[in-house]
Amino acid sequence: MGNHEHWMSLAIQLAKATAGQTSPNPMVGAVVVKDNRLLGSGAHLRAGTPHAEVHALNMAGKEAEGSTIYVTLEPCNHFGRTPPCTEKIIESGVKRVVIGSGDPDQLVAGKGIARLREAGIEVLEGIHTSECLELNEAYFHHRKTGLPFVTLKTATTLDGKIATESGDSRWITGVESRSYVHQLRHENDAILVGANTVVADDPELTTRLSEGAGIHPIRIVLDSHLRIPLTSKLLNTKEAPTWIFTTEAKDAFKEAAFQEAGVEVITTDGVRVDIREVLEVLGKKGILSLLVEGGSQVNAAMLKGNYVQKVISFLAPKILGGTKSPSSVGGVSPEKMEEALALHRISWKQYGNDLCVTGYITS
Repeated sequence: MGNHEHWMSLAIQLAKATAGQTSPNPMVGAVVVKDNRLLGSGAHLRAGTPHAEVHALNMAGKEAEGSTIYVTLEPCNHFGRTPPCTEKIIESGVKRVVIGSGDPDQLVAGKGIARLREAGIEVLEGIHTSECLELNEAYFHHRKTGLPFVTLKTATTLDGKIATESGDSRWITGVESRSYVHQLRHENDAILVGANTVVADDPELTTRLSEGAGIHPIRIVLDSHLRIPLTSKLLNTKEAPTWIFTTEAKDAFKEAAFQEAGVEVITTDGVRVDIREVLEVLGKKGILSLLVEGGSQVNAAMLKGNYVQKVISFLAPKILGGTKSPSSVGGVSPEKMEEALALHRISWKQYGNDLCVTGYITS
C-alpha cells in the first residue's frame, strides 16, 4: 500500500468512528501529513460543529504549511452552519489536498476542488474512492434522489421462517446478532415497521448497546387505519419520536389519542399507505437512512416497489418447518427462478452461531 492509500485509510477509519452521529451531514475524516509524519487528525462529530479538516488543521497548527491533507470527502466552499473548509485549507498553507470522493450536494459539487486549484493548491482525487463512497452511501443516495437509503433487515431460520405458525418469533437469532442490530439502529436515522409487527410483537424499536444507550432512530409505523393499540410501547416510551403514516380511512378517535401521546400522525392519500409517498416525506424531513424491520408483507412491498438499496439477512441454525409459518418476504412469487431478485457486492460475517449475509440490490 502506497503512502496516499495508507493515510486515506486512516482518514476513513476516523470517519467510520462517527457512524450514526453526523446526520444529516456526511461522515468525514481528515489527516494532515508532512515528511511522512502525522501532524493532525480529525473527524466531523456532529452537524453544526467544525468539519474534519478544521479539527485536523487546528491540531497541526503552523506545521500545516507545506503539508498534505487527506480528506475522505471534497471540502465545502460555502457558508452554512460553519465557514467553508476550503478557506481554512488555503489559509493554513497546505500544498496538496488528497480527496477520497467528490460531494454531490449542489452547494459543493466540484466547487470545493475548483477553489483549491484556483488558489494554486495541488488536488489529487481517486484515492480509496469506492470505500469513501460506501462510507457515505446514505448521504450520496439522498443527495441524488431526495429519498432515504433503505436497508432491509431480516432474521430467519435456515428454512426461511420468521416466526412459528402461532406468531412467536423470540428469539430466532442469538444475542450477538441482536447486538449488531442495535448497532444498525444506532447508525440509521429512522426505523420502519408495519402495523402488524406492532400488534404482534409490541416492540420498542430503540437502541440498546452494551457500551451505552446509543442514538435512537425515529420510529416509523405504516398503519393505514390506525389499528395499533393505544397501549403499544411505541406510544408509551418517549426515548425516540414516533411517526405514524396513515390514510383518510384512519380512526379519528385514535388519531387524537396518538397526537396527545406525542406521536406525529401523517396522513397520506388513498385507503392504503403508499410507500413511495412515505419515502418522499421522509426524504424532505431530512431522513438520510432508513432501516426496515418489517414483516413479510412490508418487506414484499418494499422490494416490489424497488425501494430497497441494501439487504442484511441473518440466518440462524434452526429449522421450523410448517407450511403456515411465515417467511421473511410475502406477496406473490415469480414463476421462474431467473426472475428472482439478485444481490451483488455480497459479504458474510458470523455473529455467534448465526450467519449474516449483506448484499446490495442489483439495478
